[in-house]
Amino acid sequence: MNQTKYIFVTGGVTSSLGKGIIAASLAKLLQARGYRTTIQKFDPYLNVDPGTLNPYEHGECFVTDDGAETDLDLGHYERFLNVPTSQANNVTTGRVYLSVIEKERRGEFLGKTVQVVPHITNEIKERMQLLGKSGDYDIVITEIGGTVGDIESLPYIESVRQLVWELGENNGIVIHLTLIPFLAAAGELKTKPTQHSVKTLMESGIKADILVCRTEHHLSDELRQKLALFCNVKREAVIESIDASTIYDVPNLMLEEGLDKVALKKLDLPEKATPDLKNWNEFLQKHKNPKHTVNIGLVGKYVELQDSYKSILEAFIHAGATNETRVNVVSIHSEYLDEKNAKEKLRDLDGILVAPGFGERGIEGKIETVRYARENNIPFFGICLGMQMAVIEYSRNVLGHKDANSTEMNSGTAHPVINLMEEQKTITDKGGTMRLGAWKCDIKENSLASKIYGKAQIEERHRHRYEFNGEYLEALEKAGLIASGVNPDTKLVEIIEIEKHPFFIGVQYHPEYKSTVANPHPLFVSFVKATVDYKNK
Repeated sequence: MNQTKYIFVTGGVTSSLGKGIIAASLAKLLQARGYRTTIQKFDPYLNVDPGTLNPYEHGECFVTDDGAETDLDLGHYERFLNVPTSQANNVTTGRVYLSVIEKERRGEFLGKTVQVVPHITNEIKERMQLLGKSGDYDIVITEIGGTVGDIESLPYIESVRQLVWELGENNGIVIHLTLIPFLAAAGELKTKPTQHSVKTLMESGIKADILVCRTEHHLSDELRQKLALFCNVKREAVIESIDASTIYDVPNLMLEEGLDKVALKKLDLPEKATPDLKNWNEFLQKHKNPKHTVNIGLVGKYVELQDSYKSILEAFIHAGATNETRVNVVSIHSEYLDEKNAKEKLRDLDGILVAPGFGERGIEGKIETVRYARENNIPFFGICLGMQMAVIEYSRNVLGHKDANSTEMNSGTAHPVINLMEEQKTITDKGGTMRLGAWKCDIKENSLASKIYGKAQIEERHRHRYEFNGEYLEALEKAGLIASGVNPDTKLVEIIEIEKHPFFIGVQYHPEYKSTVANPHPLFVSFVKATVDYKNK
């Protein structure tokens, strides 16, 4: 294949219809047919990246190997395709405008008046084609965030219009994802919102090639015919996307509906082989037919919003399937946990995960959680801030440094067991003080970590500002808290564990970012196994 083909996914009627899941499912099917496929997301907000957004605003911030802080949809892309994404896979309006303004300041526009068209749209189009021009992909799927008709999405929609025209026939198509609401009082599905949404898209100069309809009820043939006629699409290009029990069902549902076949036909590409979904369906089979059930507490401070810990929840699904175990994740708000109620809130759990996070709200509850898990021999897993809380808890209750803390929570603590690295102390930009992206880690022989990973060196993704303070390493190790993973270059501690505990491990990085359907993360797999053993002992 010489020319890269482009598929654009837009949304209408309402947000949160699952454009990311549809894009990832289509990409999975095309990949399973032998096409090299990737997905990118264009977000219409003015933040340069989601790195400074509160999880309540936009769900979790997903981090790529190259250190890009991105939209959580990139997590879905990686989990479905098992292919790493990068900075190029996620672009925001903020990044686009920042780039254009910097070019203008450097005089690159030669005194021209800088405008949305053509300067902003040119920048968008350039970024839309970055991955396509790398030569690594046959098909690039581009998801446009927001809903058609939004003011902030207009430059993206205009860029898609221009690009589809420039690419020429059969080289760029548009999939429009929309909602077919069910009116209970009338007992029927209504197509009018979709008609209006398609009309809005057409007013921007874009014709939808494929219509994907989110619905709670099956679409009748008559209804599909009506949608085809009024929305100016072929009958075969009206695709039903019915609510599924799990997002991992969607590739199979889209295969049944023929979404991949219609897309390939529109792009004038051969169907190649029938999609090979053997491994995918084996995972689904195990996920849906568990032999065990465990209750794992997820202790964090953003638990009201499921998307805050999206990658962790998905990693539990992958690890659960590997262990043929249903993982019931019990969300526990750390702010409302203390010494008095810890036993009551935590006693029915088979394992405890203390989640990542920033800031001091709810940290005493996390520390109390670690103590309870340590003293009662409950399988424990701490991620990022969760690992730091384990260090603080051990320093306080085993070493006897009652005021041990992180300088993030108490800058004046006498025992800063978690501290900022020296070179970070002078940086004022919030985005500049993070250790981001993939970093190496050497694993100690015969440790729990080496048993889990089965290798001496790993590479994991980071997103944090504070570090284990090496000055306390010797004392903590003497007291039984072992540093079993260390960065070979910086000598920073990456993994801690307690030897005299059935399963107690904390990691400074975010293993959940690398868990996929094809490669469940070994830490989650081992942790879930430990919880099954704990429950059955």
